[in-house]
Amino acid sequence: MLFSLFARKSLAAIQAQAEDSSHGLQRSLTGMNLLLLGIGGIIGAGIFVLTGQAAAQYAGPGIAISFVISGVACAFAALCYAEMASMIPISGSAYTYAYATMGQLIAWIIGWDLVLEYLFGASTVAVGWSGYVASFMEKNLGFAVPPFLAQSPLAPPSTWHIGGAHVASVLASAGIDVPAALSHVQLTQLHFGWQKTGAILNLPAVLIVALCTWLLYLGVRESARLNNIVVAIKLTVLGLFLVFGASQIMPENWMPFIPENTGQVGHYGWSGILRGAGVIFFAYIGFDSVSALAQETKNPQKDMPFGIIGSLLVCTVLYIAVSLVLTGIVKYDRLNVPEPIAVAVDAGGAALTWLSPFIKVGAIAGLSSVVLVLLMAQPRILLSMSRDGLLPAGMAKIHPRYKTPHVMTVYTGILSAAIAGLFPISVLGELVSIGTLLAFVIVCIGVLVLRIVEPQAHRPFRTPCVAAVSILGALSALSQMAFLPLDTWLRLIAWMGLGLAIYFFYGRRNASIQ
Repeated sequence: MLFSLFARKSLAAIQAQAEDSSHGLQRSLTGMNLLLLGIGGIIGAGIFVLTGQAAAQYAGPGIAISFVISGVACAFAALCYAEMASMIPISGSAYTYAYATMGQLIAWIIGWDLVLEYLFGASTVAVGWSGYVASFMEKNLGFAVPPFLAQSPLAPPSTWHIGGAHVASVLASAGIDVPAALSHVQLTQLHFGWQKTGAILNLPAVLIVALCTWLLYLGVRESARLNNIVVAIKLTVLGLFLVFGASQIMPENWMPFIPENTGQVGHYGWSGILRGAGVIFFAYIGFDSVSALAQETKNPQKDMPFGIIGSLLVCTVLYIAVSLVLTGIVKYDRLNVPEPIAVAVDAGGAALTWLSPFIKVGAIAGLSSVVLVLLMAQPRILLSMSRDGLLPAGMAKIHPRYKTPHVMTVYTGILSAAIAGLFPISVLGELVSIGTLLAFVIVCIGVLVLRIVEPQAHRPFRTPCVAAVSILGALSALSQMAFLPLDTWLRLIAWMGLGLAIYFFYGRRNASIQ
């Protein structure tokens, strides 16, 4: 019985499943689609949201070094993902890789962990999207969104992009009296728990999740086409920010580049840079979501490595450049907001005023594509788990017309909308980071294990220096996990405890490795 916990799914069985045309998914994606989906998934919260918060809370201008550290760690993981995705072209991503290398229990753990990465990730980005939408409506269109409908009920007031009192005064000037109960968030997070305030939910965040869910319900090819347009928009906008923002850099804002540690681990200094790397690691999760689309790719053996590695390289360079310009325009301690680039553009004065609406529109479009890509990946992970018997079989249904996992797509959208409507971005971002890092650890180890147990297996893409790359990838991810806050670890443990309970009461009894 103990042996069944670590029963591996053979490569032959996985390949047969990948080649089975009855699975219902259509192979319609090209290598360029995957590259742009990777860029669409990566460029979003990392640049438009978390960069400023991580700089303000942990690393200061040294957040650029944090991006280098995370980028190197991601490069190791990307090489491992590329090998796995090319030889196991199925929609299960890291879940399926773990099933083939370390057995059923580890596969369940990583599958459950991927819910943190994709489901909570989409929710996190939706919260950031809401911040940019509200900022754009207030400062560029002259309409202020009431905070009780544009903020997380669980977000502390210090994270509001527009304070309740300010919104109340704006509406009052228009003849609308806003009660105090409707101009503050519902709950604020304190060291000892939560305290009620008065908001309802983050409505814009809920709406963007609902829109992306509807698009994904209709088809992956249509969603990919929309993503291509959005990626072009946000790359253009970021290019404008880099070119024109560079002229507004004040070098004194970079001094000191690595702020002195305050005496607390992770609060500035080198420990802050490492903690910042762990937090903004969330920004890179788009490249591994590409691997979940293997079963809908025309030539996964060739296109998967191209999409995974190519999107990571493009985005890492952009992240470093944007973080330097951002902290050069605005002092880092002013960036603890959901829309830091918008703050930087506003701080640039007349020279950047014209750019403000473009930046916010680009951010809104860019964050939309991240939500889309993450919500695209999550149902496909759950689809594979359902087909293996670890989740109810009814969840594995494919829409007869649209050829999408419509049941899982709807469930994912509902859960993500609920999370986005209730929780603050700071809590969600760190939780997603630790989930992503754990997935990378298992994939890096899995590549090495598979090289040992299946040395003759066909590998269209081979990770160079596999022993060094896989070990360094696992260690770099583990080191960043170590610097995440204790409460993030406690939430991960609680989440994994819930997942193990589901596995032992349902998944283990119904699983099949055929």
